[in-house]
Amino acid sequence: MSDNPIKIPGPDHPITTERNQARVVVTLGGRVIADTRDALALREATYPAVQYIPREDVDMSLLERTDHSSHCPYKGDASYFSIPLGGERSRNAVWTYENPHAAVAAIKDRLAFYPDRVDKIEEIQP
Repeated sequence: MSDNPIKIPGPDHPITTERNQARVVVTLGGRVIADTRDALALREATYPAVQYIPREDVDMSLLERTDHSSHCPYKGDASYFSIPLGGERSRNAVWTYENPHAAVAAIKDRLAFYPDRVDKIEEIQP
């Protein structure tokens, strides 16, 4: 449990999640790392939307947990994975909030990818 204060999203720092109707496919080195029709798009303040993909739709055999972590006062403590296939570029390329704060509980058991550490995060519209 973190000793950091919890901040609640509000008008000054809004956070929303909604189901992405598109199929989301993450690729690296010619391999499909993730493929889902059940991504959640998290929009936080003025940042670009981040696709949170269910763990069961990610090829976890291609990921390697690291000891890196970070803290967001709105979302909680994040754990990270590297994708060895991508070499140094893909170190800590994937993150997850295993015990997210209540305001973003929907992202539990989901993973997100840094776009610059994979080849592509493609949204294929139905």
